[in-house]
Amino acid sequence: MMTTGLKIIVLVKQVPVMSQVKFDVDRGKVDRSSADVEINPFDLNALEAAVQIKEKTGGSILAISMGPARAELALRDALARGADRALLLRDRKFAGADTLATSYTLASAIRQAEGFDLILTGEKTVDGDTGQVGPELAEHLDIPHIAHAYKLDVSDERLVAVCDMDGTSYTLEVGFPVLVTVTKDANTPRLSTFRDKVKARQVAVEVKSARELAAVADAAKFGAPGSPTWVHRVLIPSAEYRKGRIFTDSVDEAVAEIVTEVFRPYHR
Repeated sequence: MMTTGLKIIVLVKQVPVMSQVKFDVDRGKVDRSSADVEINPFDLNALEAAVQIKEKTGGSILAISMGPARAELALRDALARGADRALLLRDRKFAGADTLATSYTLASAIRQAEGFDLILTGEKTVDGDTGQVGPELAEHLDIPHIAHAYKLDVSDERLVAVCDMDGTSYTLEVGFPVLVTVTKDANTPRLSTFRDKVKARQVAVEVKSARELAAVADAAKFGAPGSPTWVHRVLIPSAEYRKGRIFTDSVDEAVAEIVTEVFRPYHR
């Protein structure tokens, strides 16, 4: 495979503006209707990385999102910023998905795509903050993945990524296909012009439902029914000043007391 003409997929998620969002404590969910929405900021870094690679090697970018009808706005923003095509996975059967069901659904759609060389995602989303979807997607697709990349270079049919792990940098080199999660330090996302936005409105956003994924997927693994994890309770800790404590007991007694204090909120 030549590096020219890379087929790149970028995952895009529409998230609430977290500075405005409220939490539905009773249901254990984010009240998404309480805030404006935007593209997950980390996904913008992934998209910018994709555009820079396309500018260097050629190729195409497909932006994929899973969400309700209004998520099309995020995809149109992605088109205005440099994506060539956009695909929205929209179906009530996708609702309530945890990271495993989300990554499975995305993998199912990607299997139906016209092949790919590189998948780029933000390292995490600001509304979930798990950083799990990217690596899980790579596992579903049975391809290698690289996490926390802040520098990417594509040459000689290989991708070289410089990554950050708890303040330590390391460099990885891999062939295609591969999935990479990108940090906010990778670049500064470009802004779209008015002309870019007008052009993006003229591109048709493809839409796929659960039924259209049936040939490559198990519908029982979609949405809430396919999610093995769920929120049991949402706790909003009270604001307290930092407190110090000197332990003079034995090590075992000190550890036991620390563990008790750490987990006390979850037993209320």
